[in-house]
Amino acid sequence: MEYFVQQLVNGLTLGSIYGMIAIGYTMVYGIIGMINFAHGDIFMLGGFAALIVFLILTSFIAGVPVVLALLLMMIVAMLAASLWNWTIERVAYRPLRGSFRLAPLITAIGMSIVLSNFIQVTQGPRNKPIPPLVSSVYDVFGIAISLKQIIIIIITAILLSVFWYIVNRTPLGRAQRATEQDRKMAALLGVDVDRTISVTFIMGAALAAVAGTMYLMYYGVVVFTDGFVPGVKAFTAAVLGGIGSLPGAVLGGLLIGLIESLWSAYFTIDYKDVATFSILAIVLIFKPSGILGRPEVEKV
Repeated sequence: MEYFVQQLVNGLTLGSIYGMIAIGYTMVYGIIGMINFAHGDIFMLGGFAALIVFLILTSFIAGVPVVLALLLMMIVAMLAASLWNWTIERVAYRPLRGSFRLAPLITAIGMSIVLSNFIQVTQGPRNKPIPPLVSSVYDVFGIAISLKQIIIIIITAILLSVFWYIVNRTPLGRAQRATEQDRKMAALLGVDVDRTISVTFIMGAALAAVAGTMYLMYYGVVVFTDGFVPGVKAFTAAVLGGIGSLPGAVLGGLLIGLIESLWSAYFTIDYKDVATFSILAIVLIFKPSGILGRPEVEKV
């Protein structure tokens, strides 16, 4: 029983990271109906930005407090990732917004390749490790819970609450929901559609950067290929939870993390991805819109 609960904690931690990335997918899709396949590489970029900040801090300031280091790493990573995602939306996606649906998809894949190769060229192809930032571990009824796991879960809960409040209780959220329902009508009613879409890309990138920082803190290593697998898992989480739903994105991320953790604990680790995508297929057969998703209404 203790082993099972331990794996639940591990799965919730991993799922929290997936959930933070998945929110970016679901926000962009909810507003412009597009899957930003470069989002996983924005997550990886956030991890590298946090790594660079950590290296600079430890090189010039001896004995910097861990809390301050993590805070600075997160802030700089959020700024860097937001700037990149804003640039991508402005340069690569906006000119194709009125074209046929396949063009933005191909562009998103191209931007993913560009970002991945940019990091490979500028930072090198090798793994980039860092020493443990947070090493405290607590024994709770025989279950080892590390401080970094607690930090990740708490940050995910706080960010989900903040973003839910923004989307449902602020003028920006009303503009996003109006743009999601009908861009032309929203523009006629005074909503700056281009600005709203750009801000949505920035918000999604900021969350991905936080996830990248947490990923670096949790695993202690980052490499230029890290955008692909977590990005695909986060996209799967967004679809599983119901793409377009913020709580659904986090729920999907938690489920993906739990499935991976429990499968790896009791079965061969080689088939954990098979188990994940099999569960996704089964859920979508019986509920095509996802667990918390709403059926798409065709506008006529």
